[in-house]
Amino acid sequence: MDRSLLRPTGWARVADFVQLMRLNRPIGTWLLMWPTLWALWFASEGVPGRKVLLIFIAGVYVMRAAGCVVNDYADRHFDGHVKRTRHRPLATGRISETEAQLLFVALVAAAFILALLTNWFTVLLSIGGVVLAFIYPFMKRYTHFPQVVLGAAFSWAIPMAFGAVLGYVPFEAWLLFFANVLWTVAYDTQYAMVDRDDDLKIGIKSTAVLFGSADRLMIGLLQIAALALLAWVGLRVGLGGFFWLGLVCMAATFAHQQRLIFHRERDKCFQAFLNNHWSGLLMFAGIALSWWPITG
Repeated sequence: MDRSLLRPTGWARVADFVQLMRLNRPIGTWLLMWPTLWALWFASEGVPGRKVLLIFIAGVYVMRAAGCVVNDYADRHFDGHVKRTRHRPLATGRISETEAQLLFVALVAAAFILALLTNWFTVLLSIGGVVLAFIYPFMKRYTHFPQVVLGAAFSWAIPMAFGAVLGYVPFEAWLLFFANVLWTVAYDTQYAMVDRDDDLKIGIKSTAVLFGSADRLMIGLLQIAALALLAWVGLRVGLGGFFWLGLVCMAATFAHQQRLIFHRERDKCFQAFLNNHWSGLLMFAGIALSWWPITG
């Protein structure tokens, strides 16, 4: 049967494109947003300028949407075999492959225009972000570490933020970058634990598959390492009590996530993944309050 016959027409198609870009599921946007805001506040040593803040907020939404589109395009022949993803628009044929390709190009073009509003150093850095976003979905075919590539993609806004504000990328930016990579691998392993049974059947690789029964231990070690790098940044910059309170609160969310994934139940693992929104938010609150302008 012609799969195009399954597609709605007119405005009824909007819902499918919203679903393809995950605009109806903001968790990924927030997980990309928080480290971006961390970096902007660090780079600016306080509240960043309105222009650069708006550029990066818009960039987060655009690049997260682009990443979701290329992810579903790469997985279009696999999603139908996974319980959680079998109703996605590309898997069901409600959106065509050509439409997905054109949408990805349009989103990347929009992101590039936003980068042009900063400086040429940031524009050059943005190329790396696009490459990482494009290759990540295909890595699960070849390596058990696609989460590492995702971590780099989700962290690339950090050097870009420093580049946009300072014109260069200091050592502290790279500490933030690697801290966020470790955190991303931890929470995306929680996410991969939800699909592990299906992934094993169809041959998809992930850190959840690689770690096996050591998954909880590895997630814990990754979380501890991320906290250690964040603490190193705080010490180097000399931030005050609010930063350390935010770090402690982030650690508390990690402890809660360990409790959730203890029995490796699908729903609980997904709840643990979602809880990382609060991890990033609490860390941002600590950073922002530490840099809060002190007035008379």
